[in-house]
Amino acid sequence: MKPFLLLATRPEDEAADDEYSGFLAGAGLTRSQLHRVRLEAGPMPEIDLADYSGIIVGGSPFNAGDPDDEKTAVQRRVEHELGHLLDRVIAQDFPFLGACYGIGLLTAHLHGVVDSAWGEEAGPIEITLTDDGRSDPLFAALAPNFVGFVGHKEACSQVPPGAVVLASGRACPVQAFRVGRNVYATQFHPELTRESIVTRLRIYRDNGYFHPDRLNDVMTAIGASTVTEPAKLLTAFVARFGADDATATDAAASVAQIRYPGEA
Repeated sequence: MKPFLLLATRPEDEAADDEYSGFLAGAGLTRSQLHRVRLEAGPMPEIDLADYSGIIVGGSPFNAGDPDDEKTAVQRRVEHELGHLLDRVIAQDFPFLGACYGIGLLTAHLHGVVDSAWGEEAGPIEITLTDDGRSDPLFAALAPNFVGFVGHKEACSQVPPGAVVLASGRACPVQAFRVGRNVYATQFHPELTRESIVTRLRIYRDNGYFHPDRLNDVMTAIGASTVTEPAKLLTAFVARFGADDATATDAAASVAQIRYPGEA
């Protein structure tokens, strides 16, 4: 199996390492099977898509929807580099999964709308698959209704042209969408466990993901939650796109039998 690639942007070492560990555990990968590049630390190296089974973009303290003049020079560089990579990903329909910051990047890049209309306080929420989500090759691995962790000040309020909404929530209508057959994005974090989100909240407690007066309520909700389904998305992503050549051929034949929206 070719390795997968995690493109990370968290400048805090503890948060970056916790995120990497979450994707490793959720996807069932070893470090040799999930390469990591921390884009905030320096320019993106040359990436040959043929070297990888798929690309994952994790969350970030960056907000894709902020005006350019409010973004740091590092964020502008990162988004410029990711924009060029996304051009290639979209053109090849290359396996891609963007989580939280990743959905904002993909939405903005494809001329959808990212704004603050549907921000959500950090913590667990109920997520419901759409009809397209229940028939999607990846999202079919999830229960039709499940609990996931979120924490975001902006969200996709208008999906890009041609995108298919796969999951929704009451406080944020677009929790996941697909572009083409292989490009996915989620607002919820598939890599987060209860322990991880507590770590993130400690690191980002002053970043506006919840009101300081709400800390006890947020922690109580997290402690009472049972979040098991989102990591299955990572497992399904690896199973579908990380198969060996023989298995991949069989999987491609199976996928070919799936009728996607807009196809005859």
